[in-house]
Amino acid sequence: MVSFATRRGRISTVDAAKAAPPPSPLAPIDLTDHSQVAGVMNLAARIGDILLSSGTSNSDTKVQIQAVTAAYGLYYCHVDITLNTITIFTNIGVERKTPVSIFRVVHKLDTNFSKLSEVDRLIRSIQAGATPPEIAEKILDDLEQSPASYGFPTALAGWAAMGGAVAILLGGGWAVALMSFVTSGVIIGVATLLSRVGLPQFFQNVAGGFIATMPAAIAYSLALDYGLEIKPSQIIASGIIVLLAGLTLVQSLQDGITGAPVTASARFFETLLFTGGIVAGVGLGIQLSGAIGVMLPALETATAPNPASIAVRVVAGGVTAAAFAVGCYAEWSSVVIAGVTALVGSTIFYFMMSLGTGGVVAAAGAATAIGFAGGLLARRFLIPPLIVAIAGITPMLPGLSIYRGMYAALSEQTLIGFTNIAVALATASALAAGVVFGEWFARKLRRPPRIRPYRALIKATQFSFQELRDTENSRRTSRNKSPGR
Repeated sequence: MVSFATRRGRISTVDAAKAAPPPSPLAPIDLTDHSQVAGVMNLAARIGDILLSSGTSNSDTKVQIQAVTAAYGLYYCHVDITLNTITIFTNIGVERKTPVSIFRVVHKLDTNFSKLSEVDRLIRSIQAGATPPEIAEKILDDLEQSPASYGFPTALAGWAAMGGAVAILLGGGWAVALMSFVTSGVIIGVATLLSRVGLPQFFQNVAGGFIATMPAAIAYSLALDYGLEIKPSQIIASGIIVLLAGLTLVQSLQDGITGAPVTASARFFETLLFTGGIVAGVGLGIQLSGAIGVMLPALETATAPNPASIAVRVVAGGVTAAAFAVGCYAEWSSVVIAGVTALVGSTIFYFMMSLGTGGVVAAAGAATAIGFAGGLLARRFLIPPLIVAIAGITPMLPGLSIYRGMYAALSEQTLIGFTNIAVALATASALAAGVVFGEWFARKLRRPPRIRPYRALIKATQFSFQELRDTENSRRTSRNKSPGR
């Protein structure tokens, strides 16, 4: 069977799920068999599990779950997603309706972009009618048991490189970049060890915030002795951004924008709690460094980057995104695409900053371009837009604003602290809104016709008391008119 993408030009998987017609009016499973219907629904829920745990929004996850069930003949399925639970419901049978429901819990966020890419290819294959349920089930079994595309040392190097690139992005020199490289690697390594022993993520973030602060304070003290200039705020902010990159702040705001307020509220609270762990760790580090006689310098006034450093920062933004993609086990083609997209986004960001638009507006403009590029690149290279979007906006995460707000609050500068925290929240909101708008605009270009499921099949799965009464009356009339009476 020729796929929809081949006949009408390349489109991303989620676009095809929203617009492509069903592959065939014939169901490849027995729609009257409870076990087969439940098996297909469970298959779709497992796919939704991987999508959600990778950070996919509720709306896109629902659409792709329904695309999988429709490809196997279940054209009417109600899908409900609330934070980490997936519920799928349908009715089977024509005369006697039997309800069937599946419930699945997504245990934790696992940003593994290699699995996300594999699932994306599986969904396209299912939609094309090329993968029967038993083969799809085997692919999912292998995918859940298989290791990542490369080992943890490579991913750890990606996180460390991300920290070093962020330091350059914030205006740091080679010494700051080297310190941030080492500190970020230690943060992720310790967090991974703590995760393996079952320590809750809140305490992992406390440890990460502490690790980000103490080496910066010690390096600042040693630099003063040797006449070197090191800004510890750049090292600390680099560690904060590395920790923030694994959270779902932007994704929670995306859920709120796309019509999932319950999930958005829960994710937002969870993110605030985990961010509070980072802030607590940074606060502990600041207090301990003062107790041992190492006083961090007062915060300098934030200044716009000068034209001479913009090119370096733009390149650092691209490296940051690519390194983050490596840390999340993305395929190498996705790493390159994410880096190039972030390079373009960073260029737009600093261009808008040079026009005097302000950081929040510039972040919104750059995120819109990244979301738009992600939607188009998903068609061209057939990779999930989520990979491009999350990696692309990583260089613009407000780590420095969070640190400045925390430090000001501890220094009894409440107004400055509140202002910086407000700027951080506004920047995160701008990033989320920009990505959603950019992806929406990309989907409007060369948009194929929307799906029109077979109404008779949908109606057949719905229960009606009126139809039941009419059927009983018809049977009663037939018996009364029979010759034997």
